[in-house]
Amino acid sequence: MNFTDKIVVITGGANGIGRNMVQEFMAAGAKAAVIDADPKGAACDLYYQGDIAEEKNLEQFVSQVITKYEKIDYLINNACLSRKGILSACGFEDFNYVLKVGVTAPYMLTRLFLKYFNKNGAVVNISSTRAAMSQADTESYSAAKGGIAALTHAMAISLAGKVRVNSVSPGWIDTARSGQSREDKEQHPVKRIGEPYDITRTVMFLCSEDSGFITGENITVDGGMTKRMIYHNDDGWKYGGI
Repeated sequence: MNFTDKIVVITGGANGIGRNMVQEFMAAGAKAAVIDADPKGAACDLYYQGDIAEEKNLEQFVSQVITKYEKIDYLINNACLSRKGILSACGFEDFNYVLKVGVTAPYMLTRLFLKYFNKNGAVVNISSTRAAMSQADTESYSAAKGGIAALTHAMAISLAGKVRVNSVSPGWIDTARSGQSREDKEQHPVKRIGEPYDITRTVMFLCSEDSGFITGENITVDGGMTKRMIYHNDDGWKYGGI
């Protein structure tokens, strides 16, 4: 895809999926502005180190981006984290911190950048398959990902005719490239674990004008994992709960 001279803003772009997005957008000709708490930074055109749970960091970051570029084309709300859930020590502060990073910051960044989007601008939010399915003790992350999915369709309606807003829900993505077992791969209908590039290409498509008739949607990219119906003794799987 060709993104020559497009301005893409990415949160959480120093590592994992976010880092891959920065690399691929820049390889396609875009200029990338990144905000991340990681002091190591990221190889990009503008890097702001800061916690997006803090409003002042969002405002200062937006100010720096607009001072340098005047306008933007795409906002990718990628950053999030987990502080576990109800079975752990995840209390009021921890739970709300995750919501600030995963839901409030994307809302505020979209609001702050709104008047600066070029024509055919797009917002892509990174949700998760965990917005619709869970493991135990994951409430903080699951709530944030459910929130960003709902925020996506709400903003798509409010911003109709101005900016398209969509989300992507990754499944199991091997961000560490650590390698997985044969069983891990085989449980996916596509017979492999996801890679950051799988998510990046979907995000790039949703930013491109090829997706100009798509807004308010969530695209699940999980190798079909959430479509497999599981029963006790099905495909050798046995329920081990009580």
